[in-house]
Amino acid sequence: MAYLIERIKQQLAKSGTEPRTTAARDWLMSKIKDLKPTRQALLNDKERLKTNTIIGRMYFYYYDPKLKDELPYYDRFPLVIPIERYQDGFLGLNLHYISPRQRIELLDALSDFATNSKYDETTRLRLSWAKLKTVGKAFKAKPCVKRYLFKHVDSRFLEITADEWDIAALLPFQNFQGATANKVYNDSRNKF
Repeated sequence: MAYLIERIKQQLAKSGTEPRTTAARDWLMSKIKDLKPTRQALLNDKERLKTNTIIGRMYFYYYDPKLKDELPYYDRFPLVIPIERYQDGFLGLNLHYISPRQRIELLDALSDFATNSKYDETTRLRLSWAKLKTVGKAFKAKPCVKRYLFKHVDSRFLEITADEWDIAALLPFQNFQGATANKVYNDSRNKF
């Protein structure tokens, strides 16, 4: 992951595009399609692998849902921002349930909850589902809200630092079982 993200950052800098702008995100979407990165390449970055999550940070990991036989579809490789912790797991926003463009829009809306404006390894989001609902930012977050059980996590958690959130949100790593990504995005749009 570090190599992939560094490569993308270097190419972005060479293009003269300002990070965290619409132009940068459009550039990233086109470049990521060309790179064709893999999920396994991400999980090879041992320094980023964690055994637990922190509320307001972002993570990739493999997941095998407890009720997978009852679900119409699910994501085997979620990209999640945990928002509430429970004894047996956590509630999180799985960005894969909305289209890449909507992921970026949601991240922009959630920036109001950032602990600082550095967007580095010290930055996280201070949020909960209750807080999201009260400030009206839940409309795009609602389809992303999922409950995860620690017993069903099949890998360690790969932490994504805030300076890489846009890149991670645009990576085509959703791994839906039971439906296509377009079907999931359409169902999610109906929940807004």
